[in-house]
Amino acid sequence: MNPAEMLRIVDALHREKNIDKETVFDSIETALVSALRKYYGDESQIVVNIDRPTGVTTAARDGVSLTPEEVEDLVGRIGAQTAKQVMIQRLREAERDSLFDEYTAERGQLVRGSVQRYEGGAASVSLNNTEAILPRSEQIPGESHHVNESVRATICDVRKAGSRVKIILSRTRPELVQRLFEQEIPEIAEGVIEIKAIAREPGNRTKVAVSTADPRVDCVGACVGVRGNRIKNIVDELAGERIDIVRWSDDLEELIRNALKPAEVEQVILCAMLGRAIVLVGEGQLSLAIGKRGQNVRLGSKLCGWDIEIMTRDELEESIEHAVEGYSSIEGMEPEVAEQLVGEGFLSYDDLSVIEPEDLMNMGGLTAEQVDKIVLEAEARAEEAEKAAAEERRRRREEEAAQRAAEEAAAADAAENEGADGEGTDGENAGTEDLVAEGAETESTPVGETDAQQVVESAEEPVDSEQSAADPVVDEADNLGETNHGAEVGQAAGNLESGEELPADDTEPASGQNGADPQSAESSAETTNVGELKGTNDEPSPS
Repeated sequence: MNPAEMLRIVDALHREKNIDKETVFDSIETALVSALRKYYGDESQIVVNIDRPTGVTTAARDGVSLTPEEVEDLVGRIGAQTAKQVMIQRLREAERDSLFDEYTAERGQLVRGSVQRYEGGAASVSLNNTEAILPRSEQIPGESHHVNESVRATICDVRKAGSRVKIILSRTRPELVQRLFEQEIPEIAEGVIEIKAIAREPGNRTKVAVSTADPRVDCVGACVGVRGNRIKNIVDELAGERIDIVRWSDDLEELIRNALKPAEVEQVILCAMLGRAIVLVGEGQLSLAIGKRGQNVRLGSKLCGWDIEIMTRDELEESIEHAVEGYSSIEGMEPEVAEQLVGEGFLSYDDLSVIEPEDLMNMGGLTAEQVDKIVLEAEARAEEAEKAAAEERRRRREEEAAQRAAEEAAAADAAENEGADGEGTDGENAGTEDLVAEGAETESTPVGETDAQQVVESAEEPVDSEQSAADPVVDEADNLGETNHGAEVGQAAGNLESGEELPADDTEPASGQNGADPQSAESSAETTNVGELKGTNDEPSPS
């Protein structure tokens, strides 16, 4: 092969496929070795070298040098085909490895692509030099994409699949929100404002905690922008997802207060041994602090890294009393130890089942056997309480189902009565139509004009009388019905009205759950003893 042509091919492959030149040279050398072995056999020792600067090819068989012309003659047509296949395979593997390394380095970064296909809920997205997949599970709930639509997503996974690279995109990960903030808010891209934590439920709500070291910069206001223009662009990109911007604080109590906004928090009690924060709010703020289906407190827990339990002060005092009473009834548990446990935030038998045995031994001077016995009894009581709660939920569901069935039956009866009234009205209308028909026939009789007018008027009179009779019936039905017909209509209306009433949903307050190590915040936060809220006899109750 011409050395200049060799160098041109290597340079073209390097530019088009983003493959290192050395890899291309190695692929060509391997292909030529395979082709020569086709001629000489696998036992022969074949060595092929290509001079990198000049492109000159040299070869040797069993230590005997071969000229370039001999190499070309020996390779032949079959050998050339073998060399081509080997080279293509090696180049594909090199291209795959190059793409894998490129997109692995960009994992978590934002990319923009165009939707090429949309099948089975998954979208195939064309990137600069390859295709990626946006699975249905990684799309924001409720959104859909169409062909040729431009989408932005983050790279969440890169895998090798044979000779290709499988790139998985995501629009549900918190990284997408962070990258959008970096694009839309220059202060974040420049490092003036820092995103400390993100908690997200895709398609519904996201909480972003931000902070700044520059006292002249309002980190929350900068993220919102003038008239909310900055945050609006991000919300539009996330299909209307609500975004709460929270001011970060190293003080855990202050951070929890900020994370639960817009609810007003009265007091935050930190239970370091459990990694739990008990948040006290007023009655009017309880539902706002918990949020729709517990969303606000759940996102607040993820943002802070602590479990958050929302209570009113009365609920906490009642829980304290029940907890002290319950713990004290356990065999081997002294009242002083029970009060100390409640002061540390252990408000239920489930809480006691996760305590470290050494901590319980140090609290009450107990032996390992006593601690094991106490924990086993607490677990048994927790299981009994769970069974009782499940039975109560089952009973409540049965009552609600029976109530709905009764309301549906009442609605069906009302509809049947209304249908019967409608049939009577149709009969009256039919009689009216007959009278109109008689009038029409009479009108067609060859008589004088005056007589014909009288006949038509006499034919229309029954229609007016029937309609005028129907109006008082409806009026009487509205006034509880003084005639039989009005009574039926009134009863039907009452049945319908009662059938449309729906039972109010019984929503139970929910507490957030976290997925972070409570010990990480234990060193920086000052804990408040729960027992301080209500003397030594006020303790939380095991539920």
